[in-house]
Amino acid sequence: MNRIAVVPGSFDPVTLGHIDVIGRAAGIFDEIHVLVVHNPGKSALLPIAQRVTLIEQSIKDAGLPTNILVTSWSVGLLVDYCVEVEASVIVKGIRSQIDVAYETPMAIVNRNLAGVETVFLLPSPENALVSSSLVRQVAGLGGDVSPYVPSAVAAFLQAG
Repeated sequence: MNRIAVVPGSFDPVTLGHIDVIGRAAGIFDEIHVLVVHNPGKSALLPIAQRVTLIEQSIKDAGLPTNILVTSWSVGLLVDYCVEVEASVIVKGIRSQIDVAYETPMAIVNRNLAGVETVFLLPSPENALVSSSLVRQVAGLGGDVSPYVPSAVAAFLQAG
């Protein structure tokens, strides 16, 4: 049985914490779909296509396994994508109790809607406080984001 998992997120931009979770998920599941989704509640810094490209480059630079596909989804529910690709699991990185409180109701609804389970992975300690929102804020004020993002992302943000 091919165990397919989806790692969804806005990844705006992708951080070292995201890459850590993606890499660990790739060691657990047979196939990982990193799914860039539009979050209507957030103002985007990067276009979705650019996010996909930066994630692909970051995965390659990190030497992660080849069982990772990066794509985007903008129509329907996350579980609709999961059903379409026959994924039985959603993987979410959890940094704090706030993330648990936010993610738990969605995990229950996703299970109820389509039988798709959610697995929470804790970050490595050095990435526990890193978020895309923090990176956007630091970058917007001209700060150095290189400790928080893959080198491809840091170079892109510095050039932009």
